[in-house]
Amino acid sequence: MEVVRVAVLGVAAVLLALWLKNDRPEYGIYLSLAAGIIILSLAVSQLSAVVDTISKIASYISIDKKYITILLKVTGVAYICEFAANLCRDSGYASVASQIEMAGKISIMVMSLPVMMSLIDTIESFLQ
Repeated sequence: MEVVRVAVLGVAAVLLALWLKNDRPEYGIYLSLAAGIIILSLAVSQLSAVVDTISKIASYISIDKKYITILLKVTGVAYICEFAANLCRDSGYASVASQIEMAGKISIMVMSLPVMMSLIDTIESFLQ
C-alpha cells in the first residue's frame, strides 16, 4: 500500500503544480521539491528491510562487511544524485543536472575502487 500512497502523492503534487503554473509558476519548483522529499522519506523508511536482507545474504556467503557497506553507499549516492539531477532538470537547469550526474558517477567510481582491487587480486591469485 505504500506504493499507492507514493503514487497518489506524486500525482497530486503534479496536478497542483499544473494548477499553479499560470498564476505562480515559481511555486511549482517548491512543490516539486517538497513532494520529492516526502516521497524520498517514504522510500527510505522501507530501506531497513533491504539492508537486513542484504546482511542476511552476506552472512550466508561470508562476504566482508566492507563490501556490503560499499554497495549500500554506492546505491545511496546513485539515488541522491538522480533525485537532485531530476529536480534540477525539471527546474530548467539541465546543465547543472548533468554536472550532478557526472559528480555522482565519479564518486561511485572512487567508492568502488576497493572492490575492483579485490577482484584484481582474486584474478591474480587464480593465475599463479
